[in-house]
Amino acid sequence: MKTYIISDTHFNHSNIIKYCNRPFKDVIEMNKKIIDNWNMIVRKDDIVYHLGDFLLGSKKDLANIVSKLNGKIYLIKGNHDHLTTKSYEECEIKVLKNAPIILDEYKVILSHRPLPDSMLKNYLNIHGHIHERKIEDIYDNNLYDKNKHINVSCDVLNFKPVLISELVK
Repeated sequence: MKTYIISDTHFNHSNIIKYCNRPFKDVIEMNKKIIDNWNMIVRKDDIVYHLGDFLLGSKKDLANIVSKLNGKIYLIKGNHDHLTTKSYEECEIKVLKNAPIILDEYKVILSHRPLPDSMLKNYLNIHGHIHERKIEDIYDNNLYDKNKHINVSCDVLNFKPVLISELVK
């Protein structure tokens, strides 16, 4: 069993293609590419931490996407995750309600939005939310040291999950 991480897939979100200049002609192509990439890497028994902004749409849309993805998905809800926790859990996604989440094994804190350095102590912050942008271009460098943050928005991961152990080497 391996542990992967990704954020900001935005399944079914057509505007994200234009907003983030994603290389897809439409959501059908985007969804398919992310699903294919995911399943080339993630096996049935693997764990995937999704750090928010999973999908736009209904519970039926969610069930459809999740049925196509390998692995056990743990979600930290992001600002675009509007379905109820019950809806996600009925679709086999475990919602991590006490975010941010500390993974002592890797010395990381998982969150959707980047956390200020004052919250990190001796841990790295793995987050999404900022898509293809760099943390130093968005946040105050005195509060957010780029060396303490790892952005796992799918836009910077070539639209595929990555092993947590590879990120923290």
